[in-house]
Amino acid sequence: MSDDYEPEMSTLCQTLTADGKSVEILIYSDGEGKWLLEIEDEHENSTCWDDVFETEAAALAEAKAAIAEEGIDTFVGPVDGIGNDDGSW
Repeated sequence: MSDDYEPEMSTLCQTLTADGKSVEILIYSDGEGKWLLEIEDEHENSTCWDDVFETEAAALAEAKAAIAEEGIDTFVGPVDGIGNDDGSW
């Protein structure tokens, strides 16, 4: 991928709210026909997947499954973006 590559955002990007908290599910192209996944909270903390996905729908399904299994709090970090010494938020 070149430095001047502008990723294409998926039309499946969306806000998901649970337990009074919201996150943005961001899905964008990798420039090579696959899709990347990121979940960003209201404080601009983000969780990015190392894996690439064959389809936008597969990336969205993974995000929703992760939030359902782990809870939305897993993807919401502190206001200052600094976690605890043990790596937790």
